[in-house]
Formats: sequence, structure tokens, C-alpha cells
Amino acid sequence: MKTVGLIGGMSWESTVTYYEQINQLVNQRLGGLHSAKILLASVDFDEIEKLQSQNEWEKSGQILGEVAKSLEKAGAEFFLICTNTMHKVADQVQEAVTIPMLHIADATIKELNQNKITKVGLLGTKYTMQQDFYKQRILASNIEVLVPESEDIEKINQVIFNELVLGEITPESKQEYQIIIEKLIAAGAQGIILGCTEIGLLIQQDDVTIPIFDTTVIHSKAAVDYALNDSEQLN
Repeated sequence: MKTVGLIGGMSWESTVTYYEQINQLVNQRLGGLHSAKILLASVDFDEIEKLQSQNEWEKSGQILGEVAKSLEKAGAEFFLICTNTMHKVADQVQEAVTIPMLHIADATIKELNQNKITKVGLLGTKYTMQQDFYKQRILASNIEVLVPESEDIEKINQVIFNELVLGEITPESKQEYQIIIEKLIAAGAQGIILGCTEIGLLIQQDDVTIPIFDTTVIHSKAAVDYALNDSEQLN
């Protein structure tokens, strides 16, 4: 079993989900008292969020790069960035270390292909929905990406940063998200990517009439697949 390094803390709520999911899946597959080999390094999200809002992505990439180095030094054999948005600096972080990174979008693309999804709705932070670093990776796999209208993007983003990262779950926000998802379905979405690792705290499959793709769960599963299979390649 390979040791996985987790760069977490953005927010700590979803980092907990990663830790639980990976351990549960390892135990399900191996049985007995087995659990995952995990090294976790958690950042101060307040610092990262300020850099995001100031468009200082390179500085945030430097911080995560140093964290990745610490995980490699501690013995991690591959690593995950436990957030969708910070994959904007994924290449910069990867360049800081020699161990491979499991990209969250690549893991999601694999799931979309397995489910024969050719047009998908994307929810996430405004950075993930509006910028190309995430969407383009999916588009390059011949999957059309639909994003909400500008006003809805702001609603989604506000709920993430003002509620979900603080662990606050409200029926009102769930309903708002469901209305936005219904608009994407009407536009032809065959599935919905929960492209922020906190959204899965608010929206579950029972809340939506088409398949959802929770990137936290997908990323965790991909990590276990790789950790338990020496022959599997990340790229």
C-alpha cells in the first residue's frame, strides 16, 4: 500500500471527509483492521483565501509547494490537493516535488466517461466556474461543460465561502442550489459536478434528479485505487 499525502485545510470540513473516505474505502477493500497510510498537512485557509481574492495565485502556489515538499520528505509516495480551486496552481505545486500528484479533474473525467456523460453542469467557487484551469481539462476530454448564469455563480460562491467552509448547512441554501441545478438540467446537463469539495456537505444524490459527481468522494476513491494498485498510473 502506498502512502498518500494530503494537502488539506481548505476547508478543514472537507479535509475530514477525505480522511474518512480514504480510510473507509481501504478497510472495505482489505478488511480486518486495515486503514490507509496517510500523511496530512493542513494549511491556514484564511491565508490562502486572502491570496485568492487578491489574485496572488503564485504566492498561494508557493505555499502549497512547500507543503508538498514536507509531505514528500515525510514519506508520501503521491499526493492530493484536497480542493478543486487550488488546482489552478497544480502545475506549480507538482514542480516543487518529485512524487506524483493525483489531479482531481482527471479523476472526475474518468468517472464521467465511465457514466457516458457528454454534457455536464459544473458547480464550484467562482474561480472554478469562470476560469479555464478546470473547465478546459474537461473540455479537452470531449465533455461539454455548462456553468450557471453570472448571478447564480455569485450565489453559489457566497454560500461556499460564507457558510459551507464554516460547516454551516441551511435548508435555504440547499433550495437555492437545487434551483440552479434545475436550470443546468434544463440546458441539457446529464450530470452535475460538485466541483468544490464543500458542496457535498450540502447537496447529495437524493437532492438531484440526475447523477451528481462529488469530487471529494471521487478524488478519495482514486487515491485508494492508486494506493492499492502498484501497476496503476496517475497520468
